[in-house]
Amino acid sequence: MTDQMAGDTLAASTGTTVVVQRSVSQPVKEVWRLLATPAGSEALLGEGGLLGDKGDSWRSVNGTFGVVRSYHPLEQIRFSWHADDDAPKSLVDLHLVKQADDSTVVEIRHEHIPGGWDAQAIAQHWEEALDRIADAD
Repeated sequence: MTDQMAGDTLAASTGTTVVVQRSVSQPVKEVWRLLATPAGSEALLGEGGLLGDKGDSWRSVNGTFGVVRSYHPLEQIRFSWHADDDAPKSLVDLHLVKQADDSTVVEIRHEHIPGGWDAQAIAQHWEEALDRIADAD
């Protein structure tokens, strides 16, 4: 897969945005360390999903896939997200915000969700990812 994939455009970028967040009882550095491991990537992306550097592709066994668009250590990861091979691209932005020395807010913002997609199901998907990340800390 290359950085410029067929269908990897935001032609219909007027879709919905879903935002979910969770406070985890770990400092930002530890949450970031987890996300940089295969187990942390899978907690976020699903089984087989592995986050890399900017421009790297990822694919989960459930059929979701995308490309890392930005990667700012200890702060943010932004990646394209396709529900399956025929789905248009949407964007996911994960931010880490220091809440206290020993806690971090993990926020997932899924943008440009095409009309007709079930926003509640997508929110549930990311809530479950946050559960896995919190359980892994």
